[in-house]
Amino acid sequence: MTLVSDADTQETTEDTGIQSFLVTFIVRRFNPEVDEEPRWIDYDVELYSTDRVLDALHKIKWEVDGSLSFRRSCAHGICGSDAMRINGRNRLACKTLIKDLDISKPIYVEAIKGLPLEKDLIVDMEPFFASYRDVQPFLIANSTPEKGKERVQSIADREIFDDTTKCILCAACTSSCPVFWTDGQYFGPAAIVNAHRFIFDSRDDAADVRLDILNDKEGVWRCRTTFNCTEACPRGIEVTKAIAEVKQAVMRGRR
Repeated sequence: MTLVSDADTQETTEDTGIQSFLVTFIVRRFNPEVDEEPRWIDYDVELYSTDRVLDALHKIKWEVDGSLSFRRSCAHGICGSDAMRINGRNRLACKTLIKDLDISKPIYVEAIKGLPLEKDLIVDMEPFFASYRDVQPFLIANSTPEKGKERVQSIADREIFDDTTKCILCAACTSSCPVFWTDGQYFGPAAIVNAHRFIFDSRDDAADVRLDILNDKEGVWRCRTTFNCTEACPRGIEVTKAIAEVKQAVMRGRR
């Protein structure tokens, strides 16, 4: 825990003209080498309202406790590597501003659910990516375009699956799903979203293959339409709607 004196706070405010705040973070820590169970540890961090939760984690790691472990890369909401639970909700730490949280209370931070915990805020993503690979998330075309030409697609055809191209594979949607928490075999929302992206792509010729893969007891029919996934998506993808569209395509036997 780090303490900030009144003199330090006053000097910072005078230098920048912006008020800083002392914010308490309670982080769920786990070191597999010494811990049998995760434990909660609190840290006091001096922050500005425009700082993000990721900035707070950096301060803790760089200035207080270098053993704190978490993933992050681009820090701009594109790589998806810093998904975690913040005050009980799946979010990206780099997109969660301190001003949008109630700093009169402690801010709780923990790893996302449903995936094996490796250390602190880091989970094993392999089960997540295994499901992603299973739906064949790549273009499969039987025809060959004319030499030097592209596969032409209309604006209207593109709009059909435009929403699901935004996925950054952060696992926020999948790890917010109650079915995924209790059933490790369920494909999960992210895998279905990425299948949707190619099922409805007019240039792809393997929609029937993916529909057959998802027409399984662990496929789209395990979805209970709780909308947790849609609420959790940091990219604003209508995940539940995409899953419903895949269900309809399965029943029609075509996209």
